[in-house]
Amino acid sequence: MGALMKKARIVGQVSPSALEDEWQRRATTAAIEAARGVVQMDGPIPPATPIGRLSDTEWGWVLAAMLFAWISKRAEQAAAEQLDTERTIRMTALDPEPWDAGAVAAILPELADACASIDWSQPFTAWAKDRVIEFLLTAMRLIRKATIARDFSDRASLARRTQV
Repeated sequence: MGALMKKARIVGQVSPSALEDEWQRRATTAAIEAARGVVQMDGPIPPATPIGRLSDTEWGWVLAAMLFAWISKRAEQAAAEQLDTERTIRMTALDPEPWDAGAVAAILPELADACASIDWSQPFTAWAKDRVIEFLLTAMRLIRKATIARDFSDRASLARRTQV
């Protein structure tokens, strides 16, 4: 009676992580196909063009094709599974998430100003424990502020309202 009960899984039921992995694979495949579409005989970049010779504009075509195809496939997933489109597109399965890395990058100048008393010439391992705690708490506060601004700004809210 005191034994732990293992939740029975229905045979043939696909786990949410397996579904997400499948959609990620589809999005990646779509992105690769889109890049290949840019590099073809009648495309803007002829086949056998050495990648080292691509101009910034040509790299932009490849990147844009891949990004648009990836976003399109993720939006398809959101529609098919009745999920929030923006949240679905933002789920990349990367660690760290690019959206979070962008928020952190945005606060770096303010973090440096807020921690002006830190001797940046010292290695991190030489910092006193209290200094490390102060630095990390300051970084967390600024990151939290940046992610809230990113996720709940009036512009973001307006963009979501105008898409409906």
